[in-house]
Amino acid sequence: MVGRLLSLDVGEKRIGVAICDETHTLARPLLTLKRASKKEDFAKLAALCHEQQIEKIVVGLPKTLRNEEGPQARRVRRYADELQAALNLPIDFWDERFSSVDAQERLAAASPRTRRKGEIDSAAAAIILQEYLDEHHSEPGPI
Repeated sequence: MVGRLLSLDVGEKRIGVAICDETHTLARPLLTLKRASKKEDFAKLAALCHEQQIEKIVVGLPKTLRNEEGPQARRVRRYADELQAALNLPIDFWDERFSSVDAQERLAAASPRTRRKGEIDSAAAAIILQEYLDEHHSEPGPI
């Protein structure tokens, strides 16, 4: 495998970012970007993708409890479509239901101190990416 995968948990104010290792086995939180303009967001993500040798981006899709795509999922899709055009990298979507809640629970269990929202965002991105990796790891061929 040549590059790594990057995962994004796109919110209204922040974007949680996670990355996997070169073997596409383990995801970890990387950072949280405070959202600015799309142009600034995309420039930061482009630099990060270049620096980390990213081959694909996995974007968390916030579906409803009924497994439907509501207004927030449509906003995330539009954002990801524009990002894909700007970066010229393939993008996959992954159902992110409960990833933020899961991230909060895991962080609370790991440390009794209160975690900042930025930590939750990047941890949620790592959960999204790890689920994606786990699902695709048993499949033959490239992810």
